[in-house]
Amino acid sequence: MRAVAMREECKHFQSRTYASGEVARFCVLDLAPEAPWRCPADCRSYERRLADAGWVHGSLVEPPIEDEPSVPADDVSSVLTDAETIVNAIAPQALREARAEDAKREARAARRWWRRR
Repeated sequence: MRAVAMREECKHFQSRTYASGEVARFCVLDLAPEAPWRCPADCRSYERRLADAGWVHGSLVEPPIEDEPSVPADDVSSVLTDAETIVNAIAPQALREARAEDAKREARAARRWWRRR
């Protein structure tokens, strides 16, 4: 399967810019195994985003994508799979920690509310 650059005009393409300036570009259907650099050329789910049809983007468009790492083409998919495995391994613990912090914050807010009454 031949690959092409990420199709930013596809309705399944999304990007997020974080406070650090880092930009995440991805396919919400997870059909671009080499995201953020390439989409499969014959993607069965490609659909042009209608909201962008005919629009001209100004200077607020995300910064250009960073250079692809110097990894042999055959290894890109395995490197990205390994990265996804690492993230998936820590996600449950990170989620538990975030929920515990939210619960503490809510408990503190509830205590303050009762004191005001």
